[in-house]
Amino acid sequence: MRDLMRRLHYSIHTERAYCDWVVRFVRFHRMEARETLLVNAKKNVEDFLTHLAVQNAVAASTQNQAFHALVFLYKRLLQQPLEDVSAARSQREPRIQVMLTREEVKPVVQIVPVPE
Repeated sequence: MRDLMRRLHYSIHTERAYCDWVVRFVRFHRMEARETLLVNAKKNVEDFLTHLAVQNAVAASTQNQAFHALVFLYKRLLQQPLEDVSAARSQREPRIQVMLTREEVKPVVQIVPVPE
């Protein structure tokens, strides 16, 4: 995988990240041979990505990186493209804006007189 990524001029950082995700994927499914990657590939990828989102609660960008690493593995290296992968997606928690009233701001921002 590393050789292929280098021939395609991928960044060294992308190479490391993708290889790390593939190792995690293989360990998650306890795969021992290359042939086991092709058995139930779609389901295995979906299970792994769902595990990342649900049990590990990773950020959406982290899950996307893992997904793209696996897409690269199957499409470019194994030449068995993944079709219609649907896994639970990580979601951001909604951010609630905090608004301060004028009275709450006054003690924080006190006007200091400028020396003459």
